[in-house]
Parts: sequence; C-alpha cells; structure tokens
Amino acid sequence: MRILMLTQYFPPESGAAQVRLKEVAKGLQRNGHEVTVVTAFPNHPSGVIPPNYRGHWRMKDEVDGIPVWRTWIYPVQRGRFWKRLLNYFSFVFSSFWGLSKAGKQDILFFESPPLFLGITALVYGWFNHTRIIMNISDLWPESAVALGLVNSQWMIKAAEGLEKLLYRKAWKISCQTEGIRSSLIERGVPKEKVTFLPNGVNLELFAPRERDQEMTQKLGFKEEDFVLIYAGTMGYAQGLESVIQTAELLKEEKNLQFLFVGDGTEKPMLEALVKEKGLTNVCFVDFQPVQEMPRYFSLSSASIVPLKKNKLFEGARPSKMFPALGSAVPVIYSGEGEAAELVLSSGGGVVVEPENSEDLARAIIALKENPDRREMGRRGREFVQGNYTWSEIIQRWLGELGV
Repeated sequence: MRILMLTQYFPPESGAAQVRLKEVAKGLQRNGHEVTVVTAFPNHPSGVIPPNYRGHWRMKDEVDGIPVWRTWIYPVQRGRFWKRLLNYFSFVFSSFWGLSKAGKQDILFFESPPLFLGITALVYGWFNHTRIIMNISDLWPESAVALGLVNSQWMIKAAEGLEKLLYRKAWKISCQTEGIRSSLIERGVPKEKVTFLPNGVNLELFAPRERDQEMTQKLGFKEEDFVLIYAGTMGYAQGLESVIQTAELLKEEKNLQFLFVGDGTEKPMLEALVKEKGLTNVCFVDFQPVQEMPRYFSLSSASIVPLKKNKLFEGARPSKMFPALGSAVPVIYSGEGEAAELVLSSGGGVVVEPENSEDLARAIIALKENPDRREMGRRGREFVQGNYTWSEIIQRWLGELGV
C-alpha cells in the first residue's frame, strides 16, 4: 500500500515528533508498505535552515532510505503569534508542490499540530479520493488555549471549526495517548474511527552501556558523579525552572550534577537563572542528533521528566521517558495522570508532584542512596521491551487500521 506522510517536522531536525515520525515511516516500510514523506526544510527549533538546504524552494531528499520531498517554509524560532502563523501557513501552501510530486497515494497520513496542515490534507484527499489518517500528538487548539499561547477569539473559533471538520472527514484518527483517545470519543467521534499510536523506543539504539569516558571528560564530570539528565525541548510546558530550583536546593550535595540536553524557547531564561544563582552543578548542552543521545544516557544515573501542574497534562505521555527506560536509566516523573501511571507500572521509576522542587529534591536523594537503583533500571527496560518497541506498536496499529 502507498502511504504518504505529510508533516511539518522530520529529520534531520531533532525532536520528539521528528524521531517518532521517522520510526513510524520505517516501521511501515518494514511491513511492506511504500512510504513517501512531504515535509518542510529543516528549521526547528533553531529557526535557521541549514546551509545545505538554503537557497531552494523545493528539493528531493532521502532519510534512512525514506524518500522525502521538501518544500519552502518561513523559518521562525520564537516571536509573535503572527510569525508562528506565517511559519505554519507557508508550509500549508508550499506543501502542495510536494504532494504533486509524490503522486497518487492510497492513504495520506498527516501530523497535527499544526492543525492547519489539515487544510492541505483535505484538499489533496478530495481531489485524489485518498483516505486520510489524522495523527494527533496534541489536542489543538485546546492545549494552546490552556497554556495561554492563543487568546484571539476569532482564531480559536476558526481552529475549532477546522478541528471538527477534520474529525468528520478523516478516515481514521490516530492518537498518541489514551487521554487524547478518550477525549475524542467523549466528543462524539465514533469509537471505530479512533486508533492508538503511542510513543515507543528503538531498543537497538537505546540500550544499557558503559559510561562514555570521553563524554565524561568533555563535560567535566567525575566518575563518581550522580548525573540527572533532562533531554528534550525546553519549553513552557515542562516547567523547568522548578528543576533549577531543585538544583539550588541540592547545590551542597556532593557529586550531584544536572545535565540539560536540548533547546527551546525557555533555554535562555534557564541559563540566565543558573547564572544568577551561581550554580555550578548545572550543565547545558545543545540539541544533539538522536544517534548521539545514548552517549549522554550512559553518563546518567536518572532521567528527570517534568511537566507543569495543569489539568491538560494529565493525559500527556512525554516521549522522553522511553529512551531513558530503554537505556535502563530510572525515570523521575514530575507530573500526574497517564504518564505517572505508566512510570509506576513499569517499575522503572518514581513519581513526584509537578512543580514541587522540594519533593523532587527528596526523590533525587532517595534514588541516589537506593542500592537497588540498577534493578529499577532493569525493570524499566524489560517493561518497554515487552510493550513499547516500535515494531510491536506499528503492527498493533496496522491491525486497528485493518490494512
């Protein structure tokens, strides 16, 4: 079957969505389907298009054997809402060229957010009589409104109208979390239309390994250091300032280091906060290619996965917990709801109250002094090995689709 993946985000960009979508595309190929991707020129999250992609309106590319058509996008890192809209809509329109080059397909799979990409999907599906799968990684505009990112009433109304139209017109809707699936069914979307496509982990890439000595020296760590890694986007939703406050509470604790790997809109604020507090137990590293991340996990004694205290996030399932579990690194989840239940059921981590720096500090010390920490990591890896490998996820999903 010919499957066209339409997404604004795709490797070589780094990020949770990019890694997940590449794994989905590779999984579909392994199951005998022909996959083509239409995406934008790389620009996220830096807002800068790499030199080898500049000066083009469109081009043919390839990522790990996956054919990719790239089209122009207005790049933006941060800024006013109208700039983000220009970023979204520039690809909404330019992607039609990529779709035309990809040709007739049996299924069009598109990623939301950005929700507006559904406009492109609807037009293509109507003209080509192609079945549409809407893949939802975050409910929009609900999440944007809850976080205060969108407050224009006309924009909210227009987005809600598009959202309802897409729910009606899509052949299937795949959801990243059980919370999203439950929300859609409660809104009246037929149960048989809704499928489950959660985050997973590549266990060949993310596996237990000896501490990377070269990386240890490069970052200035000591062999005996207890390293707490945060790996991923540093945005508003993560509430990472509370983790910095925890680092301040534990600044006198011997051989304890906080390692932040990634980028995002909140990173400059976090770096300024660390400088202001004069903390020497916090280290920042820029976004790294996914292939490099096992080296950083090899240094890590535990992985911190935080979210802000918000009703919206009770249905979230952060992707960053899975590489940690796969690497046999215990997870400290600072949050509530679906992800908290998953961490506890895995046996591979602990859960603390979101945005509670004192609670997080106590959990870190308890884990540091826990002689069974390695056993906790082993249980976490066994859990994802039995439930969240990409091969099993894709096969279960294809079974729900009936293809």
